[in-house]
This record gives sequence, C-alpha cells and structure tokens, in this order.
Amino acid sequence: MSVAPGEALVELSGVGKAYRTGEVEVPVLHGVELLIRAGDYVAIMGRSGSGKSTLMHIIGLLDQPTTGSYRFEGREVGQLGDDERSHLRGQAIGFVFQRFHLIPNLDVLANVELPMRYQRVPRALYRERATELLARVGLGHRLGHRPTQLSGGEQQRVAIARSLVNRPRLLLADEPTGNLDTSAHAQIMGLFSELRRELGLTVVLVTHDPGVGRAAERCIDVIDGRCHDRGERALA
Repeated sequence: MSVAPGEALVELSGVGKAYRTGEVEVPVLHGVELLIRAGDYVAIMGRSGSGKSTLMHIIGLLDQPTTGSYRFEGREVGQLGDDERSHLRGQAIGFVFQRFHLIPNLDVLANVELPMRYQRVPRALYRERATELLARVGLGHRLGHRPTQLSGGEQQRVAIARSLVNRPRLLLADEPTGNLDTSAHAQIMGLFSELRRELGLTVVLVTHDPGVGRAAERCIDVIDGRCHDRGERALA
C-alpha cells in the first residue's frame, strides 16, 4: 500500500516512550504529535539525549511506543505482529546511518544487493537494480571495490543506494553527514534533494547539525522528549 503525494504517511498521536532499567522507568518521549505527508522533506533536530533517535526508531518501525498511536499509510502499526512489522519496514522504509554499516568483506555491488535477498526480490533483478542505483549515485565505476577502498563520502553513497533498492516510500537518515568532510557533506545533501525530487521520496533527516536542517523544507525540534514544529519554508 502507498499513499498519494500530500496525503498522510506518518501519523503519531500522543506517543510516549519509556525504558525500564530494573525497577526504574525512564521516560524519553512525551505525548508526541507528528504528521509527515508523502513527499515531505523533514529534518528532526535535537541535542544528544533529546529523544530524536528514539523518535526515529519508532517512525522506522525499529521500536514501539509505550503509549499513543502510530499510523503508517493509514495502518495502525500497534496492531501488526512482529513479522508484519518487519515486512512493512523492509518494503516501505529505507535507512541511512552515520556509520554506513557496510559489510567489509563484500564488494559494493553485493552490499547494495543484500536487502533484496531479505525481501525475496527475484534474483534476476538483483544486479540490474543495484547497478542502476550505484550509477545514479555516481559509483558505477566502483562495483567491485570493497568498502575499505572507498572514501567516507563514497561509502555513504553506497549506503544510500542500498537503502533504495527495495523502492521504499520513506527514507530515514540518522546523522547522515556526521562522519564526512565539508565537500562530501555538500555532495550527500545534494544527492538527498535530487533523489527526493526524482523518485518522489519522503525524506526524514535526524540530526543535530544546523547545516543539515537548513537543507530541509520543514524542521521539527525535539526538546526534552517533546516535538516543536517550526513549520515549512521554501527552499532556495
């Protein structure tokens, strides 16, 4: 299932999250209200410990809220079993992380093909789709290289290609430029904007970097576990 551009993709209502350490319950999120529409380009910003990573894990179906409701493409996520959640996550959401999480003993092409194996994509499509995406991110000449043979910016481009092979509707990026130099930072941010326009993606960047936040159309600050939406702004 997918929704049309402008329709609700992610809807959080009264979402709270608490972790238990022994007999002590530690609250992290408090009554979060959040609406992200298909096609949005959003930055979720906050200091370390603010709750932004916990919020990303809930949006990405990697964790579940303690209280409240989460609807993804109109489906109440809390009503899904573990296998259904895992399937939905693999089909609908792509992830990009600060540390790339590439497998060092696999070449670039095999790293990008890997998510398709988990989602039972026909084998005949593996190489075609992975090669096409690697060319799209400017790495068509690096297919046989290992991650250790690439720069940080190149590794992040491999990770972006990998996040897109299952054709997700939502791309979640957690501190995607945190390990990159200034030049690679600019390249990766430009790539996110291009891919969002060309593929019709919904992009959510989770960051503490104001430079990353300025690239988005909408900024949401997470302060002490609560969301404060700054609203939308036009991009240059």
